[in-house]
Amino acid sequence: MTMVVPQVAGRELSNPPSDGISNLRFSNHSDHLLVSSWDKSVRLYDASANVLRGEFMHGGPVLDCCFHDDSSGFSASADNTVRRLVFSSGKEDILGRHDAPVRCVEYSYAAGQVITGSWDKTIKCWDPRGASGLERTACWDPEQRRESSLKYQTRCVRCYPNGTGYALSSVEGRVAMEFFDLSEAGQSKKYAFKCHRKSEAGRDIVYPVNAIAFHPIYGTFATGGCDGYVNMWDGNNKKRLYQYSKYPTSIAALSFSRDGRLLAVGSSYTFEEGEKLHEPDAIFVRSVNEVEVKPKPKVYPNPTT
Repeated sequence: MTMVVPQVAGRELSNPPSDGISNLRFSNHSDHLLVSSWDKSVRLYDASANVLRGEFMHGGPVLDCCFHDDSSGFSASADNTVRRLVFSSGKEDILGRHDAPVRCVEYSYAAGQVITGSWDKTIKCWDPRGASGLERTACWDPEQRRESSLKYQTRCVRCYPNGTGYALSSVEGRVAMEFFDLSEAGQSKKYAFKCHRKSEAGRDIVYPVNAIAFHPIYGTFATGGCDGYVNMWDGNNKKRLYQYSKYPTSIAALSFSRDGRLLAVGSSYTFEEGEKLHEPDAIFVRSVNEVEVKPKPKVYPNPTT
Protein backbone atom coordinates (compact mmCIF):
# COMPACT_ATOMS: atom_id res chain seq x y z
CA MET A 1 0.00 0.00 0.00
CA THR A 2 1.46 3.34 -1.07
CA MET A 3 1.96 5.88 1.68
CA VAL A 4 0.07 9.19 1.35
CA VAL A 5 2.69 11.93 1.49
CA PRO A 6 1.67 15.17 3.22
CA GLN A 7 2.05 18.37 1.18
CA VAL A 8 4.55 19.70 3.72
CA ALA A 9 7.05 17.16 2.35
CA GLY A 10 7.40 19.44 -0.69
CA ARG A 11 6.49 19.14 -4.34
CA GLU A 12 7.15 15.69 -5.80
CA LEU A 13 8.97 15.78 -9.14
CA SER A 14 7.43 13.98 -12.09
CA ASN A 15 9.30 11.20 -13.95
CA PRO A 16 11.49 9.99 -11.05
CA PRO A 17 14.10 7.23 -11.45
CA SER A 18 12.77 3.66 -11.46
CA ASP A 19 15.39 2.40 -8.98
CA GLY A 20 17.38 3.70 -6.03
CA ILE A 21 18.57 7.33 -6.02
CA SER A 22 22.33 7.44 -5.45
CA ASN A 23 22.72 11.23 -5.38
CA LEU A 24 21.22 14.55 -6.43
CA ARG A 25 22.82 17.96 -6.92
CA PHE A 26 21.53 21.46 -7.57
CA SER A 27 23.40 23.61 -10.09
CA ASN A 28 25.45 26.57 -8.84
CA HIS A 29 23.86 28.71 -11.55
CA SER A 30 20.15 27.84 -11.67
CA ASP A 31 17.43 25.63 -10.17
CA HIS A 32 18.44 22.72 -12.40
CA LEU A 33 18.81 19.44 -10.51
CA LEU A 34 20.99 16.50 -11.57
CA VAL A 35 20.01 13.04 -10.26
CA SER A 36 21.92 9.74 -10.52
CA SER A 37 20.30 6.35 -10.00
CA TRP A 38 20.76 2.61 -9.82
CA ASP A 39 18.45 2.37 -12.86
CA LYS A 40 21.58 3.29 -14.92
CA SER A 41 20.38 6.83 -15.61
CA VAL A 42 21.32 10.44 -14.95
CA ARG A 43 18.36 12.79 -15.13
CA LEU A 44 18.35 16.58 -15.46
CA TYR A 45 15.33 18.42 -14.02
CA ASP A 46 14.20 22.00 -13.91
CA ALA A 47 13.19 21.79 -10.25
CA SER A 48 11.20 25.04 -10.23
CA ALA A 49 9.12 24.11 -13.29
CA ASN A 50 8.93 20.38 -12.40
CA VAL A 51 10.14 19.41 -15.89
CA LEU A 52 12.49 16.59 -16.91
CA ARG A 53 14.98 18.30 -19.26
CA GLY A 54 17.15 15.34 -20.20
CA GLU A 55 18.15 11.76 -19.50
CA PHE A 56 21.43 9.89 -20.06
CA MET A 57 21.67 6.09 -19.91
CA HIS A 58 24.82 4.25 -18.80
CA GLY A 59 26.06 0.66 -18.97
CA GLY A 60 25.65 0.15 -15.23
CA PRO A 61 24.18 1.80 -12.13
CA VAL A 62 25.23 5.44 -11.74
CA LEU A 63 26.67 6.03 -8.27
CA ASP A 64 27.22 9.81 -8.36
CA CYS A 65 26.88 12.92 -10.50
CA CYS A 66 27.81 16.60 -10.41
CA PHE A 67 27.53 19.77 -12.49
CA HIS A 68 30.31 21.46 -14.43
CA ASP A 69 28.13 24.43 -15.34
CA ASP A 70 24.55 24.79 -16.55
CA SER A 71 25.46 23.25 -19.91
CA SER A 72 27.25 20.08 -18.80
CA GLY A 73 27.92 17.69 -15.94
CA PHE A 74 29.79 14.53 -14.97
CA SER A 75 28.83 11.05 -13.80
CA ALA A 76 30.45 8.14 -11.95
CA SER A 77 29.24 4.69 -12.94
CA ALA A 78 29.45 1.10 -11.77
CA ASP A 79 30.58 0.24 -15.32
CA ASN A 80 33.95 1.79 -14.26
CA THR A 81 33.53 4.88 -16.47
CA VAL A 82 33.69 8.62 -15.80
CA ARG A 83 31.52 10.53 -18.28
CA ARG A 84 30.96 14.10 -19.37
CA LEU A 85 27.31 14.87 -20.16
CA VAL A 86 26.36 17.71 -22.52
CA PHE A 87 22.80 18.77 -21.73
CA SER A 88 21.91 20.75 -24.88
CA SER A 89 22.85 18.00 -27.35
CA GLY A 90 22.34 14.90 -25.20
CA LYS A 91 25.91 13.92 -26.09
CA GLU A 92 28.15 12.09 -23.65
CA ASP A 93 31.90 11.44 -23.69
CA ILE A 94 33.92 8.98 -21.65
CA LEU A 95 36.61 10.99 -19.84
CA GLY A 96 38.30 7.85 -18.56
CA ARG A 97 38.03 4.65 -16.61
CA HIS A 98 38.87 3.15 -13.24
CA ASP A 99 39.60 -0.53 -12.59
CA ALA A 100 36.43 -0.89 -10.49
CA PRO A 101 33.10 0.96 -10.09
CA VAL A 102 33.47 4.73 -9.69
CA ARG A 103 31.85 5.72 -6.41
CA CYS A 104 32.06 9.53 -6.38
CA VAL A 105 32.73 12.50 -8.62
CA GLU A 106 33.35 16.20 -7.91
CA TYR A 107 34.27 19.15 -10.10
CA SER A 108 36.94 21.41 -8.58
CA TYR A 109 36.44 25.00 -9.73
CA ALA A 110 39.76 25.94 -8.11
CA ALA A 111 41.76 23.29 -9.99
CA GLY A 112 39.59 23.14 -13.12
CA GLN A 113 39.56 19.35 -12.82
CA VAL A 114 37.12 16.50 -12.41
CA ILE A 115 38.06 14.40 -9.37
CA THR A 116 36.82 10.82 -8.96
CA GLY A 117 37.11 8.15 -6.29
CA SER A 118 36.69 4.45 -7.01
CA TRP A 119 36.33 1.09 -5.32
CA ASP A 120 39.73 0.35 -6.91
CA LYS A 121 41.12 2.46 -4.01
CA THR A 122 42.36 5.29 -6.22
CA ILE A 123 41.53 8.98 -6.67
CA LYS A 124 41.98 10.34 -10.20
CA CYS A 125 41.89 13.81 -11.75
CA TRP A 126 40.59 14.42 -15.26
CA ASP A 127 40.63 17.21 -17.83
CA PRO A 128 36.94 18.22 -18.12
CA ARG A 129 37.34 19.00 -21.83
CA GLY A 130 37.64 15.30 -22.63
CA ALA A 131 40.33 12.83 -23.57
CA SER A 132 43.52 14.62 -24.66
CA GLY A 133 45.27 11.53 -25.98
CA LEU A 134 48.07 12.02 -23.47
CA GLU A 135 47.71 10.12 -20.23
CA ARG A 136 49.69 11.30 -17.23
CA THR A 137 49.84 9.81 -13.75
CA ALA A 138 50.69 11.99 -10.76
CA CYS A 139 51.22 10.87 -7.18
CA TRP A 140 50.90 13.06 -4.12
CA ASP A 141 51.30 12.55 -0.42
CA PRO A 142 48.17 13.31 1.59
CA GLU A 143 48.18 16.68 3.36
CA GLN A 144 46.70 15.02 6.44
CA ARG A 145 46.05 11.45 7.47
CA ARG A 146 43.78 10.91 10.45
CA GLU A 147 41.62 8.27 12.06
CA SER A 148 37.88 8.72 11.72
CA SER A 149 36.29 9.81 14.97
CA LEU A 150 33.34 7.53 14.16
CA LYS A 151 33.71 3.82 14.86
CA TYR A 152 31.43 2.50 12.13
CA GLN A 153 31.14 2.76 8.35
CA THR A 154 31.08 6.30 6.94
CA ARG A 155 28.07 7.16 4.79
CA CYS A 156 28.70 10.80 3.87
CA VAL A 157 31.44 13.45 4.04
CA ARG A 158 30.83 17.15 3.29
CA CYS A 159 33.17 20.13 3.69
CA TYR A 160 32.02 23.23 5.57
CA PRO A 161 31.13 26.12 3.23
CA ASN A 162 33.93 28.22 4.79
CA GLY A 163 36.52 25.49 4.14
CA THR A 164 37.66 25.13 7.77
CA GLY A 165 36.61 21.50 8.22
CA TYR A 166 34.12 18.81 7.35
CA ALA A 167 31.17 16.83 8.66
CA LEU A 168 30.90 13.07 8.32
CA SER A 169 28.11 10.67 9.15
CA SER A 170 27.97 6.95 9.81
CA VAL A 171 25.68 3.94 9.85
CA GLU A 172 25.57 4.23 13.66
CA GLY A 173 23.33 7.31 13.76
CA ARG A 174 26.14 9.76 14.47
CA VAL A 175 27.61 12.87 12.88
CA ALA A 176 31.13 14.16 13.58
CA MET A 177 32.20 17.78 13.12
CA GLU A 178 35.91 17.93 12.28
CA PHE A 179 38.41 20.75 11.67
CA PHE A 180 41.47 20.86 9.40
CA ASP A 181 43.49 23.00 11.83
CA LEU A 182 45.68 20.51 13.70
CA SER A 183 46.61 22.89 16.51
CA GLU A 184 45.39 22.10 19.99
CA ALA A 185 42.95 25.02 19.81
CA GLY A 186 41.65 23.89 16.44
CA GLN A 187 41.14 20.28 17.48
CA SER A 188 39.40 21.33 20.70
CA LYS A 189 36.44 22.47 18.57
CA LYS A 190 35.64 19.04 17.13
CA TYR A 191 32.77 16.97 18.48
CA ALA A 192 30.29 14.25 17.52
CA PHE A 193 26.60 13.85 18.27
CA LYS A 194 23.88 11.23 18.05
CA CYS A 195 20.92 11.65 15.70
CA HIS A 196 18.33 9.70 13.69
CA ARG A 197 17.50 7.39 16.57
CA LYS A 198 14.42 6.43 18.53
CA SER A 199 13.66 4.56 21.72
CA GLU A 200 11.32 1.61 21.50
CA ALA A 201 10.54 -0.94 24.20
CA GLY A 202 13.39 0.34 26.35
CA ARG A 203 16.11 0.18 23.70
CA ASP A 204 17.62 2.50 21.12
CA ILE A 205 16.93 1.90 17.43
CA VAL A 206 19.76 3.44 15.41
CA TYR A 207 19.45 4.49 11.75
CA PRO A 208 22.23 5.17 9.23
CA VAL A 209 22.75 8.85 8.35
CA ASN A 210 23.04 8.81 4.56
CA ALA A 211 23.15 12.49 3.63
CA ILE A 212 24.53 15.85 4.76
CA ALA A 213 23.92 19.18 2.99
CA PHE A 214 25.10 22.63 4.11
CA HIS A 215 22.96 25.72 3.64
CA PRO A 216 24.91 28.07 1.32
CA ILE A 217 23.93 31.26 3.16
CA TYR A 218 23.82 30.39 6.87
CA GLY A 219 26.25 27.46 7.08
CA THR A 220 23.73 25.38 9.02
CA PHE A 221 23.18 21.87 7.69
CA ALA A 222 20.62 19.18 7.02
CA THR A 223 20.98 15.47 7.69
CA GLY A 224 18.89 12.68 6.22
CA GLY A 225 18.59 9.19 7.66
CA CYS A 226 17.09 5.78 7.09
CA ASP A 227 14.37 6.75 9.58
CA GLY A 228 12.85 8.90 6.80
CA TYR A 229 13.49 12.19 8.61
CA VAL A 230 15.38 15.33 7.59
CA ASN A 231 16.82 17.36 10.48
CA MET A 232 18.30 20.87 10.40
CA TRP A 233 21.28 21.63 12.66
CA ASP A 234 23.21 24.64 13.89
CA GLY A 235 26.71 23.19 14.15
CA ASN A 236 28.25 26.20 15.88
CA ASN A 237 25.70 26.24 18.69
CA LYS A 238 25.28 22.44 18.73
CA LYS A 239 21.50 22.60 18.40
CA ARG A 240 18.81 21.05 16.24
CA LEU A 241 16.83 23.81 14.55
CA TYR A 242 14.04 21.86 12.86
CA GLN A 243 12.72 18.44 11.89
CA TYR A 244 10.56 17.96 8.80
CA SER A 245 7.63 15.57 8.65
CA LYS A 246 8.57 11.98 7.90
CA TYR A 247 9.15 11.00 4.27
CA PRO A 248 7.86 7.72 2.76
CA THR A 249 11.17 5.84 3.10
CA SER A 250 14.92 6.34 3.72
CA ILE A 251 16.53 9.67 2.86
CA ALA A 252 19.23 8.80 0.33
CA ALA A 253 20.40 12.28 -0.72
CA LEU A 254 19.96 16.00 0.01
CA SER A 255 20.91 19.22 -1.79
CA PHE A 256 20.23 22.93 -1.27
CA SER A 257 19.78 25.25 -4.23
CA ARG A 258 22.43 27.91 -4.80
CA ASP A 259 20.48 30.57 -2.87
CA GLY A 260 19.24 28.21 -0.15
CA ARG A 261 15.57 28.74 -1.05
CA LEU A 262 14.99 25.13 -2.09
CA LEU A 263 15.92 21.75 -0.63
CA ALA A 264 15.86 18.63 -2.80
CA VAL A 265 15.17 15.40 -0.92
CA GLY A 266 15.82 11.95 -2.38
CA SER A 267 13.34 9.60 -0.69
CA SER A 268 14.70 6.21 -1.69
CA TYR A 269 15.12 2.92 0.17
CA THR A 270 18.85 2.20 0.67
CA PHE A 271 18.47 -1.52 1.46
CA GLU A 272 19.66 -1.15 5.04
CA GLU A 273 17.22 -3.94 5.95
CA GLY A 274 17.89 -6.06 2.85
CA GLU A 275 15.42 -6.87 0.10
CA LYS A 276 11.84 -6.02 1.06
CA LEU A 277 8.77 -4.23 -0.26
CA HIS A 278 9.25 -0.48 -0.03
CA GLU A 279 7.74 2.82 -1.10
CA PRO A 280 8.54 4.06 -4.63
CA ASP A 281 11.68 6.12 -5.15
CA ALA A 282 10.80 9.81 -5.24
CA ILE A 283 12.33 13.29 -5.36
CA PHE A 284 10.75 16.09 -3.35
CA VAL A 285 11.60 19.77 -3.69
CA ARG A 286 10.55 21.89 -0.76
CA SER A 287 10.68 25.63 -0.14
CA VAL A 288 12.91 26.49 2.81
CA ASN A 289 11.73 28.98 5.42
CA GLU A 290 14.34 31.14 7.13
CA VAL A 291 13.20 30.01 10.58
CA GLU A 292 14.17 26.43 9.65
CA VAL A 293 17.79 27.21 8.76
CA LYS A 294 18.85 30.51 10.34
CA PRO A 295 20.98 30.12 13.49
CA LYS A 296 19.35 31.40 16.63
CA PRO A 297 21.44 33.97 18.56
CA LYS A 298 22.81 32.83 21.87
CA VAL A 299 20.87 34.18 24.83
CA TYR A 300 23.02 35.23 27.75
CA PRO A 301 21.60 35.67 31.26
CA ASN A 302 21.28 39.21 32.55
CA PRO A 303 24.11 40.06 34.95
CA THR A 304 23.02 40.32 38.52
CA THR A 305 22.86 43.85 39.83
